[in-house]
Amino acid sequence: MADRAGLAGFLRTRRVSLQPEDVGLPRGRRRRTGGLRREEVAALCDMSADYYTRLEQPRGPHPSGQMLAAIARGLHLSPQERDHLFQLAGHALPPRERRGDQVDPGMTRILDQLEDTPAQVMNQLGVTLKQTRPAVALLGDETAYTGLSRSAHYRWFTDPASRLLHPESDHDVQSRLMVADLNGAHSRDGVDSYVGELVDTLRGESPEFAELWHQRPVLGPSCAAKRFQHPKAGLLELHCQTLVDPDACQRLLVYTAVPGTESDTNLRLLSALG
Repeated sequence: MADRAGLAGFLRTRRVSLQPEDVGLPRGRRRRTGGLRREEVAALCDMSADYYTRLEQPRGPHPSGQMLAAIARGLHLSPQERDHLFQLAGHALPPRERRGDQVDPGMTRILDQLEDTPAQVMNQLGVTLKQTRPAVALLGDETAYTGLSRSAHYRWFTDPASRLLHPESDHDVQSRLMVADLNGAHSRDGVDSYVGELVDTLRGESPEFAELWHQRPVLGPSCAAKRFQHPKAGLLELHCQTLVDPDACQRLLVYTAVPGTESDTNLRLLSALG
């Protein structure tokens, strides 16, 4: 049975907890209340404002699973919140989609505080979802790719140009790290997942990947410094600190150098130019 009052209350609390910046909307000078307006949520969910308003009152129709999925996307609900939404509406829980193409609002707020630092948000497929300007200066615009090439893992094993940023002597180690990263996501999400599809594709297209995948390497507790051969900044030795979201669909990568080193100086210069 649907809990209409519970559904209405849940939608209201989630709407007012979101800020325009969380969903890519301008705040505007005339906004007097916190949170999003109902018509803004309706537009994000691709439904009429009247339909959404009736759900919040509550006097609307019983929403379909497709409508609930649209609401979950529009309100940037976490997988757990999405399950709760379906339960309130009296629907069976939908299968989890762990692709994580939508940047978590919390991740967005943290990334916005790192505007002077190379940092980016990636999902478990190696797809870069958002970058700071210094990250673009360091790595290039990784959000501009399309299709399978959106994945850094796919590019590494199919596009030789993707390896130019790393010294050739580091390629073997980097390849193993790439496979170990996918192995962890594959173990978590299973064969019938987006990660499983990417693994199957790479096994068919890259003999190097297929050989490493057979070994099933595992990431260690920490990652050693990575070297970048940047065309303007020269050789950079950087550490990559990673913040993983609770559902492990996304992670925030922050690149730093040891203070006082040549890499630190060059990274600061590159960030300023970027």
